[in-house]
Amino acid sequence: MTATPRQAFTLIEIMIVVVIIGLLAAIAIPGFQKVRTASQDKAVLNNARQLASAADQYMMEHGVNFVAYAALVGPRNYVKAIETTANETYPTGFTAGVPITVSGIAGARTVTYGL
Repeated sequence: MTATPRQAFTLIEIMIVVVIIGLLAAIAIPGFQKVRTASQDKAVLNNARQLASAADQYMMEHGVNFVAYAALVGPRNYVKAIETTANETYPTGFTAGVPITVSGIAGARTVTYGL
């Protein structure tokens, strides 16, 4: 009888593959985080843009210079719903000519829309 050689990976080959996967992950993760941050900021900016437009419309229709968040957002209001993307906090009121500042985006960032 002749012995057949066993086909298997050596420990060195497996370690090299693990190191290569680690290097690829180290390269890819920062890029992914940058794209995620940019998309969150764009979503928040879009929400702020919608709120600013709704506030302007409300102020023109009612002849006032201030409007509360509750008067703008709701099932029967100007904006049906605001979906938070990164646990951000929107202002409770809007004044004509004052930029909208959204804070606490992912616990750290702030975005300002307007003027």
